[in-house]
Amino acid sequence: MRRKFIRSLSSMACLFCLLSAQARTTHNVSMPVETQKDIINTPHIAWERKGDFTVGKSTFLLNGEPFVIKAAELHYPRIPKPYWDQRIKLCKALGMNTICLYVFWNSHEQRPGEFDFTGQNDLAEFCRLCQQNDMYVILRPGPYVCAEWEMGGLPWWLLKKKDIRLRERDPYFMERVGIFEKAVAGQVANLTIQNGGPIIMVQVENEYGSYGEDKEYVSQVRDMVRANYPGVTLFQCDWASNFTLNGLDDLVWTMNFGTGANVDQQFAKLKELRPDSPLMCSEFWSGWFDKWGANHETRPAADMIQGLDEMLSKNISFSLYMTHGGTNWGHWAGANSPGFAPDVTSYDYDAPISESGQTTPKYWELRKALGKYMNGKKQAKVPALIKPISIPAFQFTEMAPLFENLPAAKKDRNIRTMEEYDQGFGSILYRTTLPEMKSPSLLTVNDAHDYTQVFLDGKYIGKLDRRNGEKQLEFPACRKGAQLDILVEAMGRINFGRAIKDFKGITRNVELTMDVDGRPFTCDLKDWEVYNLEDTYDFYKGMKFRPISSLKDDLGQRIPGCYRATFNVKKPSDTFLNFETWGKGLVYVNGYALGRIWEIGPQQTLYIPGCWLKEGENEVLVFDIVGPREAKSEGLKEPLLDQLLVKKPLIHRNEGEQLDLSGEKEVLSGSFKPGNGWQEVKFDQPVTGRYICFEALSAQDGKNLACIAEMYLLNEDGERLSREPWIVNYADSEDVSHVNCSADKIFDLQESTYWSTTQEAQYPHAIVIDLGGTHTLTGLQYLPRMESEVPGGIKDFKVYVKSQEFKF
Repeated sequence: MRRKFIRSLSSMACLFCLLSAQARTTHNVSMPVETQKDIINTPHIAWERKGDFTVGKSTFLLNGEPFVIKAAELHYPRIPKPYWDQRIKLCKALGMNTICLYVFWNSHEQRPGEFDFTGQNDLAEFCRLCQQNDMYVILRPGPYVCAEWEMGGLPWWLLKKKDIRLRERDPYFMERVGIFEKAVAGQVANLTIQNGGPIIMVQVENEYGSYGEDKEYVSQVRDMVRANYPGVTLFQCDWASNFTLNGLDDLVWTMNFGTGANVDQQFAKLKELRPDSPLMCSEFWSGWFDKWGANHETRPAADMIQGLDEMLSKNISFSLYMTHGGTNWGHWAGANSPGFAPDVTSYDYDAPISESGQTTPKYWELRKALGKYMNGKKQAKVPALIKPISIPAFQFTEMAPLFENLPAAKKDRNIRTMEEYDQGFGSILYRTTLPEMKSPSLLTVNDAHDYTQVFLDGKYIGKLDRRNGEKQLEFPACRKGAQLDILVEAMGRINFGRAIKDFKGITRNVELTMDVDGRPFTCDLKDWEVYNLEDTYDFYKGMKFRPISSLKDDLGQRIPGCYRATFNVKKPSDTFLNFETWGKGLVYVNGYALGRIWEIGPQQTLYIPGCWLKEGENEVLVFDIVGPREAKSEGLKEPLLDQLLVKKPLIHRNEGEQLDLSGEKEVLSGSFKPGNGWQEVKFDQPVTGRYICFEALSAQDGKNLACIAEMYLLNEDGERLSREPWIVNYADSEDVSHVNCSADKIFDLQESTYWSTTQEAQYPHAIVIDLGGTHTLTGLQYLPRMESEVPGGIKDFKVYVKSQEFKF
């Protein structure tokens, strides 16, 4: 009797928590009444009993019974908190049973020791909402997460210690990891299934094989996680090609791969090493992320469904990355590497649930496919969607010119990075005076991260774009004492590979090379005034605004600064603000950081959740470091995510350019084997050079198409050469019409992306790469596409290596 009474009290307590959570969730929510009713009328799932999730023979076991994980990847900081419940319900209605989520360290600890688990960072509340919707949770607390998020989730302030070794056994790094992991566990360790909560598994680190080989480091992270979540099943994820590098014997091993991949081949090595292990694709990539200056990425729904159908038919668990991508609010979008390829604000990802929570054709096809695997249960009802609104066009009436609103200057003899000035995000202005230069000179900035504009006595001289490797500008003659201004905007820090240690601002020095008595003389500029332009709403709002109409002498010019307007809304709901006529910068609405804009595209609108709008007047601030062509906007019902206005060609071949290999002698001539997986070929003898040409002579299937997913060169020790400085000088054919299959994909550290020629281009096909320096080479590694049919698999090939550039 006493047990029944306690259980009754427990149920009442859970019901009280649910009603309290519903009250918090629905307060001030701007969404259709039907959606709010769905939230309020959700039946309570009584999970007060403790449970267990373990590993059995070839299967996961949930409370002792076989269980296939059907997980939807969602990231709570990328979704407005009032919409969390609706997004979870959309995943549930697909037929999913689990939510998989990353924990972003830098979002929770933006200053050392200052943790934020409130509002949109309320991890525990998100997990409780999952449980209330009868969804389990897979927790991925890093410390590194990638996720196309600023610095892969690591906090920028780690870089204040310039010699820090990230994701290694650096004492300071490991100390901070321990503090963070303990803080996260303080929020959700009581929500594991062993405690009656929804968390069934916790991940240790993330895809470490793509970063390095250090089992001791991974083991130390494992020990932290295990201490924080005693008794919970722990796992690690990696790629089929590298999971053994850091695989720990006492962890579950899972694979990450994308749509179209050969599923059996992806699990072949794991099944060989652990024949009784349950199989799981912990990231099955449903789409891909977008980069500034490249086409919007899409992936066919049929490929996604075919892969999921195959896995479920074989009782293979999965997490669909992403089921709903959401938004990289504010400055949280990261950047890819090698090179520097910053990500756009939208994290739509071509996912089944769109950035704004709309169901797509992919969604309905996926729901139909997953309906076959419900074990006799009925799929949950699809919740009501949020109906978007349009907002009539409006003009911006006020602006605060940047150079009239600089903060107090810091004086410094030498150049320093943003981090050394305790600045994490925004822009930074370096100012100095110049010696007299009677003739033009060459300005070299070593190196500016990320987008730089140069001014002489207030006049714009030119820009340096890190994406394009630009470091130098022709500089005009000037008087003694002329003022040099170098304005550097920091974009997202690199989130993948070794380049995540990504300092912002000017990272070394600034030089002027001039002619002195007929001989070149290089001057290292010193004595700087530095202005830190923090990306915060308070900083922008505190500027001195004046009517745009008062800028009579500057009308028609593009003026950097902060622009302000108001617009009216009768009934708040979601909309997409149009910034097609603007330059480059960041946007705030009612104090909420919406994200970045950049005229080059492909994204031209920013998503505004209706729950962030007010009935009546709303404020919008745009900090534009270039200045708009026209200071106006409007709210659209549909986003503009595929409107590319970049001037730089997307291909690596000038019009009429033709590679000339006549008279060149190959260092290797050979043939690849058919099929999936990495292949390695060795040169007959070591060769030295800076430029390499790979020429594909024929395909395995005899067709025109040539594709390469990844390629490495081996140095004199037989080890992989760093690809950070690689640049594609030439490719005879590249398919960039829909998916970005440009030649640089062969060294983008992503095995699921690939270089592809166009369907009509005929063999032979060639790529020329500048290695960035002279190296001794002993061989080559090649990875074809991941599909079982291996489209574009190369058969016969030749390799050429030279110290001088190839002729065109």
